[in-house]
Amino acid sequence: MKKDNKKVIYWLLTGCMLIFIMVIIGGITRLTHSGLSISNYKLISGTIPPMSDVEWQEAFDLYKQYPEYQKLNTHFNLQDFKDIYFWEWLHRVIGRFIGIVFFIPFLYFLITKQLTKPTIKKSIILMCLGAFQGFLGWYMVKSGLVDNPDVSHYRLAAHLTTAFLTFAYTFWVALDLIFPQKKVVSNSFRNLIRFGLFILIIQIIYGAFVAGLDAGFIHNHWPMMSEGKFMHQTVYIEQNPIYKNFFEGKSGVQFIHRTLAYIVVLFIIIIWKKSRKLQLLKIQNNAINILLLVVIIQFLLGVFTLIFQVPIWLGVAHQVGAFFLLSAMTFTLHRFTK
Repeated sequence: MKKDNKKVIYWLLTGCMLIFIMVIIGGITRLTHSGLSISNYKLISGTIPPMSDVEWQEAFDLYKQYPEYQKLNTHFNLQDFKDIYFWEWLHRVIGRFIGIVFFIPFLYFLITKQLTKPTIKKSIILMCLGAFQGFLGWYMVKSGLVDNPDVSHYRLAAHLTTAFLTFAYTFWVALDLIFPQKKVVSNSFRNLIRFGLFILIIQIIYGAFVAGLDAGFIHNHWPMMSEGKFMHQTVYIEQNPIYKNFFEGKSGVQFIHRTLAYIVVLFIIIIWKKSRKLQLLKIQNNAINILLLVVIIQFLLGVFTLIFQVPIWLGVAHQVGAFFLLSAMTFTLHRFTK
């Protein structure tokens, strides 16, 4: 049987799709403040939600023991709890399902010798990334079960960024099998795309900071942070020392995220303009055109999300846009890599 065949490619692309769904559900979970509704972690039994009134009451009583209920949601009744429980339960169940989808077919392909040695090594890296992602999810939740009724924005960023990188790597491995032949037009041009990807990843991290600190609910003006001011004065006075404002201050983190958005757009425009001077394959040219289109859409989604103070549907759309932008950047870089 041929190694690294279409079934292997479909398996990898299915994993990409499931991670995409996982990120969407994760975004909804965050925006509906559902992430701390399940206060324990049970790998097997946790797959089944409460099935009786008694079990629901037990789950609700457990939730009442933690800061989110005690400090923010004392007004909650059982139905309110069920509403937020659903999203966190669904998020965890999809995570378990992704683990099964990656691991069981991998064993099958390995036993039936349908994988080449390079693909086996890459697949093992994927398994490790997936396991690490699951660990980070619970590590993030634990930070909101102690004193603060919210998760650490650093842990949220680690959890979200690892999900994005796991997707990007899975997509890259699939692309290696779909397009075994590559063409490097220019090393300097390829390096420009690499640097653009690096900036995009930093922007994704800051997007997670904004989400974790609820920093999108302030300074809801554009293009200025407030009327007539490009940088609001609170950017550098919220935290002490000053540098903390750009990692832990709501205003400072939002300012960095806004500024990086301009830089990402500028870099992709530069990539697009430079590509016009090169002799490209059709697929390379299409990749760069799609990249430009996606970054424009994502930029607009970010602006509208801010102006309208992060309605759930726009917040999710903006996160999905980041996902598509990373996909487009990953595909573009792959088309220019040996």
